[in-house]
Amino acid sequence: MDSTSLEPSLYTVKAVFILDNDGNRLLSKYYDPELYPSMKEQKNFERNIFNKTHKADNEIAFLEGMTIVYKSSIDLFFYVVGSAQENELMLMSVLNCLFESLNQILRKNVERRCLLDNMEGVFLVVDEIIDGGIILESDPQQVLQKVNYRLMSEQAYGFVLFDYITGNVEGQTDRSQLL
Repeated sequence: MDSTSLEPSLYTVKAVFILDNDGNRLLSKYYDPELYPSMKEQKNFERNIFNKTHKADNEIAFLEGMTIVYKSSIDLFFYVVGSAQENELMLMSVLNCLFESLNQILRKNVERRCLLDNMEGVFLVVDEIIDGGIILESDPQQVLQKVNYRLMSEQAYGFVLFDYITGNVEGQTDRSQLL
């Protein structure tokens, strides 16, 4: 084993996933392609974690050489996975940022149905917090600002495109009132 494998890495997060009350996957992102390369391996890993954590009161678990921090809300379970030597506080800051950001986006209604109705926003939140396993942001307010900006700019672009396709020149001036 070479010494580089024990050095800290920018790639802090191995995976993030959200499961429902029954352990079914609602969202998952694996950032380490070597961790669980197949869907079957990922789902087995998630099932093992869910079975170990869904009745526990802890916030941290160790399984299959991974450090896992987790949190539950009504009928959802949120998980952030890192390597065995990863700092639990770093992983917990990602988990708390994810939860608080979703709490704001879902208007304090963090439950399965509401999450499924807003999956586009949920994916945007995850992508603003983590990119390829690297933590980009741990402040929920910053995440919300970036997500709102992306949603607004995509919406505005959609109007411009629609106006262009329909030939509605006046619609382009009306668009500024929407922003």
